[in-house]
Amino acid sequence: MENKKKILIVEDEQKIARFLELELKYEGYDVEIADNGRDGLEKGKSNDVSLIILDLMLPGLSGVEVCRRIRQVSEVPIIMLTAKDDITDKVTGLNIGADDYMTKPFAVEELLARIRVLLKRKYVSNYENEAIVFEIGKLKLYKGNYRIEYDGENIDLTKKEFELLEFMVINKNIVLSREKILDKVWGYDYFGDTNIIDVYIRYLRSKIDQKYNINLIETVRGVGYIIRG
Repeated sequence: MENKKKILIVEDEQKIARFLELELKYEGYDVEIADNGRDGLEKGKSNDVSLIILDLMLPGLSGVEVCRRIRQVSEVPIIMLTAKDDITDKVTGLNIGADDYMTKPFAVEELLARIRVLLKRKYVSNYENEAIVFEIGKLKLYKGNYRIEYDGENIDLTKKEFELLEFMVINKNIVLSREKILDKVWGYDYFGDTNIIDVYIRYLRSKIDQKYNINLIETVRGVGYIIRG
Protein backbone atom coordinates (compact mmCIF):
# COMPACT_ATOMS: atom_id res chain seq x y z
CA MET A 1 0.00 0.00 0.00
CA GLU A 2 1.25 3.47 -0.90
CA ASN A 3 2.35 5.53 2.09
CA LYS A 4 0.14 8.45 3.03
CA LYS A 5 1.48 11.86 2.15
CA LYS A 6 2.19 14.04 5.15
CA ILE A 7 1.14 17.69 5.19
CA LEU A 8 2.62 20.13 7.69
CA ILE A 9 0.37 22.97 8.84
CA VAL A 10 2.29 25.93 10.27
CA GLU A 11 -0.47 28.09 11.74
CA ASP A 12 -0.77 29.82 15.11
CA GLU A 13 -4.56 30.24 14.97
CA GLN A 14 -5.76 27.05 16.64
CA LYS A 15 -9.24 27.06 15.11
CA ILE A 16 -7.86 27.30 11.57
CA ALA A 17 -5.17 24.69 12.23
CA ARG A 18 -7.69 22.27 13.73
CA PHE A 19 -10.17 22.82 10.89
CA LEU A 20 -7.49 22.16 8.28
CA GLU A 21 -6.27 19.11 10.18
CA LEU A 22 -9.74 17.53 10.17
CA GLU A 23 -10.32 18.29 6.49
CA LEU A 24 -6.94 16.94 5.42
CA LYS A 25 -7.25 13.79 7.49
CA TYR A 26 -10.68 13.21 5.97
CA GLU A 27 -9.00 13.41 2.54
CA GLY A 28 -6.54 10.71 3.60
CA TYR A 29 -3.45 12.77 4.44
CA ASP A 30 -1.26 12.46 7.50
CA VAL A 31 -1.08 15.82 9.26
CA GLU A 32 1.41 17.51 11.55
CA ILE A 33 0.91 20.93 13.13
CA ALA A 34 3.33 23.62 14.27
CA ASP A 35 1.98 26.74 15.99
CA ASN A 36 5.07 28.93 15.64
CA GLY A 37 7.71 29.70 13.05
CA ARG A 38 10.69 28.03 14.70
CA ASP A 39 8.85 24.77 15.30
CA GLY A 40 7.51 24.92 11.74
CA LEU A 41 11.02 25.40 10.36
CA GLU A 42 12.39 22.35 12.16
CA LYS A 43 9.47 20.14 11.14
CA GLY A 44 9.51 21.53 7.61
CA LYS A 45 13.07 20.34 7.07
CA SER A 46 12.01 16.74 7.60
CA ASN A 47 12.25 14.51 4.55
CA ASP A 48 8.89 12.86 5.26
CA VAL A 49 6.88 16.07 4.75
CA SER A 50 5.18 16.11 1.32
CA LEU A 51 3.73 19.65 1.45
CA ILE A 52 3.63 22.63 3.80
CA ILE A 53 0.74 25.02 4.45
CA LEU A 54 2.51 28.06 5.87
CA ASP A 55 0.90 31.11 7.46
CA LEU A 56 2.61 34.41 6.73
CA MET A 57 2.22 35.92 10.21
CA LEU A 58 3.72 33.65 12.86
CA PRO A 59 5.22 34.09 16.32
CA GLY A 60 8.90 33.35 16.78
CA LEU A 61 9.83 33.42 13.10
CA SER A 62 7.83 34.91 10.24
CA GLY A 63 6.37 32.73 7.50
CA VAL A 64 8.58 34.51 4.97
CA GLU A 65 11.73 33.62 6.91
CA VAL A 66 10.55 30.04 7.45
CA CYS A 67 9.98 29.67 3.71
CA ARG A 68 13.33 31.23 2.87
CA ARG A 69 15.24 28.87 5.16
CA ILE A 70 13.36 25.76 4.05
CA ARG A 71 14.13 26.64 0.43
CA GLN A 72 17.83 26.51 1.27
CA VAL A 73 17.58 22.79 1.96
CA SER A 74 14.36 21.51 0.38
CA GLU A 75 12.07 21.84 -2.66
CA VAL A 76 8.99 20.64 -0.76
CA PRO A 77 5.83 22.37 -2.12
CA ILE A 78 4.75 25.33 0.02
CA ILE A 79 1.36 27.05 0.02
CA MET A 80 1.50 30.42 1.77
CA LEU A 81 -1.53 31.74 3.66
CA THR A 82 -1.95 35.52 3.82
CA ALA A 83 -4.34 37.38 6.10
CA LYS A 84 -5.22 40.05 3.55
CA ASP A 85 -5.46 40.30 -0.21
CA ASP A 86 -2.27 42.33 -0.53
CA ILE A 87 -0.19 41.89 -3.69
CA THR A 88 2.93 42.77 -1.67
CA ASP A 89 2.38 39.78 0.60
CA LYS A 90 1.83 37.52 -2.40
CA VAL A 91 4.87 38.76 -4.29
CA THR A 92 7.05 38.43 -1.20
CA GLY A 93 5.95 34.85 -0.59
CA LEU A 94 6.34 33.78 -4.20
CA ASN A 95 9.65 35.55 -4.61
CA ILE A 96 11.28 33.65 -1.77
CA GLY A 97 10.11 30.27 -3.03
CA ALA A 98 6.48 29.59 -2.14
CA ASP A 99 4.70 27.58 -4.85
CA ASP A 100 1.26 29.08 -4.30
CA TYR A 101 -0.70 31.37 -2.00
CA MET A 102 -4.21 31.72 -0.64
CA THR A 103 -5.89 34.65 1.05
CA LYS A 104 -7.89 34.17 4.25
CA PRO A 105 -10.76 33.44 4.37
CA PHE A 106 -10.60 30.74 1.72
CA ALA A 107 -12.75 27.86 0.53
CA VAL A 108 -11.29 24.58 1.75
CA GLU A 109 -12.30 22.90 -1.52
CA GLU A 110 -10.02 25.26 -3.43
CA LEU A 111 -7.16 24.64 -0.99
CA LEU A 112 -7.58 20.88 -1.39
CA ALA A 113 -7.55 21.24 -5.18
CA ARG A 114 -4.34 23.26 -5.08
CA ILE A 115 -2.76 20.69 -2.78
CA ARG A 116 -3.59 17.91 -5.24
CA VAL A 117 -2.06 19.91 -8.10
CA LEU A 118 1.21 20.43 -6.25
CA LEU A 119 1.47 16.88 -4.97
CA LYS A 120 0.95 15.27 -8.36
CA ARG A 121 3.40 17.51 -10.14
CA LYS A 122 6.55 15.63 -11.02
CA TYR A 123 9.80 17.52 -11.09
CA VAL A 124 12.81 16.54 -13.11
CA SER A 125 15.43 14.81 -10.99
CA ASN A 126 18.81 16.49 -10.68
CA TYR A 127 20.26 13.27 -12.02
CA GLU A 128 18.05 13.13 -15.13
CA ASN A 129 18.72 15.07 -18.31
CA GLU A 130 21.75 16.69 -16.67
CA ALA A 131 23.52 16.91 -20.03
CA ILE A 132 20.69 18.86 -21.70
CA VAL A 133 21.62 22.50 -22.15
CA PHE A 134 19.56 25.19 -23.88
CA GLU A 135 21.44 28.20 -25.24
CA ILE A 136 20.24 31.58 -26.47
CA GLY A 137 23.11 33.96 -27.10
CA LYS A 138 25.14 34.14 -23.91
CA LEU A 139 22.37 32.56 -21.86
CA LYS A 140 22.74 28.87 -20.91
CA LEU A 141 20.04 26.88 -19.16
CA TYR A 142 21.00 23.52 -17.63
CA LYS A 143 17.84 21.44 -17.46
CA GLY A 144 18.93 18.71 -15.07
CA ASN A 145 20.03 20.80 -12.10
CA TYR A 146 17.96 24.00 -12.31
CA ARG A 147 21.00 26.10 -13.15
CA ILE A 148 21.23 29.10 -15.44
CA GLU A 149 24.12 31.34 -16.36
CA TYR A 150 24.73 34.38 -18.52
CA ASP A 151 28.17 34.86 -20.07
CA GLY A 152 29.56 32.39 -17.52
CA GLU A 153 27.94 34.07 -14.49
CA ASN A 154 25.43 32.05 -12.47
CA ILE A 155 21.96 33.55 -12.03
CA ASP A 156 20.01 32.70 -8.89
CA LEU A 157 16.42 31.75 -9.81
CA THR A 158 13.67 30.16 -7.78
CA LYS A 159 12.34 26.84 -9.05
CA LYS A 160 9.21 28.42 -10.51
CA GLU A 161 11.23 31.17 -12.22
CA PHE A 162 13.43 28.48 -13.75
CA GLU A 163 10.44 26.45 -14.94
CA LEU A 164 8.88 29.52 -16.55
CA LEU A 165 12.13 30.49 -18.28
CA GLU A 166 12.73 26.91 -19.40
CA PHE A 167 9.27 26.69 -20.99
CA MET A 168 9.80 29.96 -22.82
CA VAL A 169 13.29 28.99 -24.01
CA ILE A 170 12.11 25.61 -25.28
CA ASN A 171 9.38 27.45 -27.17
CA LYS A 172 11.58 30.30 -28.42
CA ASN A 173 10.25 32.31 -31.39
CA ILE A 174 6.69 31.34 -30.42
CA VAL A 175 4.35 33.91 -28.88
CA LEU A 176 3.03 32.34 -25.67
CA SER A 177 -0.25 33.54 -24.21
CA ARG A 178 -0.63 33.90 -20.45
CA GLU A 179 -3.20 31.11 -20.50
CA LYS A 180 -0.77 28.78 -22.30
CA ILE A 181 2.00 29.54 -19.83
CA LEU A 182 -0.34 29.07 -16.89
CA ASP A 183 -1.47 25.73 -18.28
CA LYS A 184 2.01 24.34 -18.93
CA VAL A 185 4.01 25.80 -16.04
CA TRP A 186 1.48 26.05 -13.22
CA GLY A 187 -0.81 23.20 -14.30
CA TYR A 188 -4.11 23.10 -16.15
CA ASP A 189 -6.14 23.08 -12.93
CA TYR A 190 -4.33 25.96 -11.25
CA PHE A 191 -6.97 28.18 -9.67
CA GLY A 192 -5.14 31.50 -9.61
CA ASP A 193 -5.43 34.26 -12.18
CA THR A 194 -3.09 35.04 -15.05
CA ASN A 195 -1.62 38.06 -13.24
CA ILE A 196 0.84 35.65 -11.64
CA ILE A 197 2.53 35.34 -15.05
CA ASP A 198 3.19 39.07 -15.19
CA VAL A 199 4.66 38.97 -11.69
CA TYR A 200 7.11 36.23 -12.64
CA ILE A 201 8.02 37.88 -15.93
CA ARG A 202 9.00 40.96 -13.88
CA TYR A 203 11.17 38.73 -11.67
CA LEU A 204 12.98 37.28 -14.67
CA ARG A 205 13.46 40.66 -16.30
CA SER A 206 14.93 42.11 -13.13
CA LYS A 207 17.38 39.22 -12.79
CA ILE A 208 18.33 38.91 -16.47
CA ASP A 209 17.20 41.68 -18.83
CA GLN A 210 17.81 44.61 -16.51
CA LYS A 211 20.96 43.21 -14.93
CA TYR A 212 22.68 42.47 -18.26
CA ASN A 213 21.02 45.23 -20.28
CA ILE A 214 19.45 42.86 -22.81
CA ASN A 215 15.96 42.32 -24.16
CA LEU A 216 15.48 38.60 -23.67
CA ILE A 217 11.76 38.54 -22.89
CA GLU A 218 9.54 40.57 -25.21
CA THR A 219 5.94 41.56 -24.60
CA VAL A 220 3.49 41.03 -27.44
CA ARG A 221 0.74 43.45 -26.53
CA GLY A 222 -2.65 41.85 -26.15
CA VAL A 223 -1.26 38.34 -26.57
CA GLY A 224 1.55 37.37 -24.23
CA TYR A 225 5.34 36.95 -24.25
CA ILE A 226 8.09 35.65 -26.51
CA ILE A 227 11.80 34.87 -26.37
CA ARG A 228 13.52 35.17 -29.72
CA GLY A 229 16.63 33.24 -30.55
